[in-house]
Amino acid sequence: MSLVKIDSGWKKSLEKEFEEQYWKTLTTYIRNQYGNQIIYPSAANIFQAFNLCPFDSVKVVIVGQDPYHGQGQANGLAFSVNDKIALPPSLKNIYQEIRNDLGISPLSSGDLSRWATQGILMLNSVLTVAAGLPASHSGKGWEIFTDAAIRSLNQNRKNIVYMLWGKYAQNKGAVIDPTQNLVLKSAHPSPYSVSMFYGNHHFSKCNEYLKAHGKSEIDWH
Repeated sequence: MSLVKIDSGWKKSLEKEFEEQYWKTLTTYIRNQYGNQIIYPSAANIFQAFNLCPFDSVKVVIVGQDPYHGQGQANGLAFSVNDKIALPPSLKNIYQEIRNDLGISPLSSGDLSRWATQGILMLNSVLTVAAGLPASHSGKGWEIFTDAAIRSLNQNRKNIVYMLWGKYAQNKGAVIDPTQNLVLKSAHPSPYSVSMFYGNHHFSKCNEYLKAHGKSEIDWH
């Protein structure tokens, strides 16, 4: 991972991170993990969120926590799973809020690459996980890296819509300037808090803001 295969715009904006000691420690650890056990997502998809949504193309940021830890699920995008994999509960609930908010039905596939390529950074705070062990790579350094990504967007871009669902995402997004961007907050879409997630109208609010700032709206299908 010393030669990080990541979009050139992101690479430039985060170049200082690749020289930090935490990054060297993290990459040594992660490389060792991939060599000794099953880790998700595949190594090729660790930076998929950045590669499908280049730095200069970001219009929306959705913050997640860490990848799904079940077989075939994680594909490098927050809340997203590979095609033909059953929808996790949180994603089912996201789709339901889209139906309620916009009156449209999202595609049956849980692969959210179709959103990422429209300018949505589907950013997990932690980018890898050991199979069957949720949050197993938390506290290893990924959070520092993804904090830097949000900080760089906040410093160099404006008029971005940030969707911060749950306390974890809201704490991570505390650095965002709400006077230069649209910061949308609500409960997390997990079954435990979904009753407070429903009715947030984040998807219509996002499109209204993008349209008001001369940007193309997101197709949430």
